[in-house]
Amino acid sequence: MSTATLPDRNEVKTEDCWDLSSLYENEAAWESDFAKLEGQIATFESYRGRLGESAEVLAEALHFDSDFDRIAERLGTYAFLKTTEDQTDSQFQAMKARFQNLAVRAGQAASFMRPEILAIPEQSMSEFLGQSELEPFQLQLERLVRYRPHTLTDKEERLLAMQGEMASAAGNAFRQLNDADLRFGEIEDHTGRTMELSHATFGQLLISPQRKIRRQAFDQYYAQFSTHENTLAATLCGSIQRDVYYAKARNYDSSLEAALFPDNVPVDVYDNLITAVRDSLPNVHHYLDVRRRKMELKDLHHYDTYVPILSDIEKHHTWDDATQVVLQSLQPLGSEYVGVLEEGLRGRWADRYPNRGKQSGAFSCGTFDGDPYILMNFKPEVLNDVFTLTHEAGHSMHSWYSSRSQTYQYYNYTIFVAEVASTFNEQLLTDHLLKNASDDNERAYLINNELDSIRATVVRQTMFAEFEKRTHEMAEAGEPLTVQSFRQIYRELLEAYFGPDFVIDKSLELECFRIPHFYRAFYVYKYATGLSAAVALSQRVLNGGEQELADYLSFLSGGCSKDPLDLLRDAGVDMTSPEPVKTTLDRFAKLTEELDQLL
Repeated sequence: MSTATLPDRNEVKTEDCWDLSSLYENEAAWESDFAKLEGQIATFESYRGRLGESAEVLAEALHFDSDFDRIAERLGTYAFLKTTEDQTDSQFQAMKARFQNLAVRAGQAASFMRPEILAIPEQSMSEFLGQSELEPFQLQLERLVRYRPHTLTDKEERLLAMQGEMASAAGNAFRQLNDADLRFGEIEDHTGRTMELSHATFGQLLISPQRKIRRQAFDQYYAQFSTHENTLAATLCGSIQRDVYYAKARNYDSSLEAALFPDNVPVDVYDNLITAVRDSLPNVHHYLDVRRRKMELKDLHHYDTYVPILSDIEKHHTWDDATQVVLQSLQPLGSEYVGVLEEGLRGRWADRYPNRGKQSGAFSCGTFDGDPYILMNFKPEVLNDVFTLTHEAGHSMHSWYSSRSQTYQYYNYTIFVAEVASTFNEQLLTDHLLKNASDDNERAYLINNELDSIRATVVRQTMFAEFEKRTHEMAEAGEPLTVQSFRQIYRELLEAYFGPDFVIDKSLELECFRIPHFYRAFYVYKYATGLSAAVALSQRVLNGGEQELADYLSFLSGGCSKDPLDLLRDAGVDMTSPEPVKTTLDRFAKLTEELDQLL
């Protein structure tokens, strides 16, 4: 029997690849802008020592900085997207490295701006802001003033800016090892087909109806992480120590506070999330027991938690099928939203399928001037990939609306609200599929999928968030972060979140070494808060009228023109309260009871 292997990048059909020409037609065009931008770095120096002279000079400097950054966004995004196509391609790795070097040099050249602006006397700044020249930058400057206690002297800021490439070393090393160097061998699936085990196919094998295949994939996959656990512990420790260093250098009480500060999110929001999920863990343990009983298993392992309980129901979607069902589910968002998204998904916004060396997972990457691109590793037999598609489409349409409604400096929404737009789409897809379920079995299948989605997005991501909080607190307290300490912390969390009746294989402790988001600390909690807000907003739109839809589309168009909590409050949900999280977890409990009865 032939072996199914991933194609090389040059073997993938053109129509299945994204078209990056909205950024640059080719590498020559990129090189032209690169040279242009490189030549402009020296211009920053002409503003040094002058920003407090007048509103006119300050406005001129800010316009230059904004225009420079806008070109840099295109350059950096193009280089990044090209590296994700095949991470073994040295040409684009070099292009990305060159851009990173340019960005660091530009950061060094511009590092005087923040401290110089903050040194402008309060009275003078108040007078400046009253003049029309600075009107486009008023909110930007008001936000900047918040950073006064966390901004250093000109020389100190320059030193921090010079550390940019060094600070990314741990994350770069992890990504190269994880995405390019690790090899997991081959495995035979439940049809007897031999396939390459990879990050992309691992998830596919975990939904195999045959337990021995799920177990073999799990063991074979984690064996590679075991082989490299010391290296992976070192890279993760390096990333955490970087976070702690920058937080201390900038006078924050903790790395968590430093991470939440830009969104103006209180630490209480993070802690309340963990508390709310912890309080609801008995309901999670109940669901896992329902899963074990309905699958007729004596015990439940991690590799048993992804396969649908009704494994005899198969859901197969081609790319066109997936696009169609996503578009149908999003009809409540109106003709403009659906029409623009259809053109993008049936066109070439998306890089659709896995290939050798391609970055694992999925993401959306929007810019002010280019299309909002989507990287997928789409597999027709995986229903979750349809949900992933609508999730990333939510990000892309958020970018589309924001870039058309805001100026450059206010278009780029924060991650906190981004996860609302994406999981909102998942809620509409679930609602659509449940309404069109053909019988109780299909309804049970979809409820099972929704429960697993909530567990993955709220419960699992909160466990990750708690891991990040505990490991950063250890580093801040001077406690060593080693293979053993990482594994011990992670096992304690696994035992709490999965419950006493769940079998935790020792190799599952290694999961903490394979999560890319841990290299962008205190990010994952936003998935949990995002879904909680999305549940509330989706019900508001589905059960409301024109005003509720207008409120939501206004939210999508808001960019970063308001703080995230204010944008959400205007759209109809208050995330400073624990209620949205509790509401989502109460829904989880009710769906668990319905699933138990249906099966």
